[in-house]
Amino acid sequence: MPHFAALTQFDFHHRLAETPGVTVVCFTAPACGSCRQMKHALHCLYITRPGLAVFEVDAQHEPGLVRELEVFHLPSLFLFVDGEYHRPLEAEPLPDRLAAALDTALALPPLDPP
Repeated sequence: MPHFAALTQFDFHHRLAETPGVTVVCFTAPACGSCRQMKHALHCLYITRPGLAVFEVDAQHEPGLVRELEVFHLPSLFLFVDGEYHRPLEAEPLPDRLAAALDTALALPPLDPP
């Protein structure tokens, strides 16, 4: 199972602000089967995209971040560019679909954070 650096409410904004380039933040839960599939797809994307940063937030332990980013389902992905919120990222948990969704999202203008 792929493992990504964890973010908490105490370091979320600080660590993202220090992360240059493209970053995907994935909200998950330990018992979520779809989350495991998405983490695998993210791992495949991570190894094929140099410079991509991926972080994970445990939604069960970080309800403040869940509320802040308006997470309604798991897994939920959010795209940040140079530490700034860009937009939600929606894709099936398949590496090629995730890659296409990432490319599409990067081509779109940023949205205001929730």
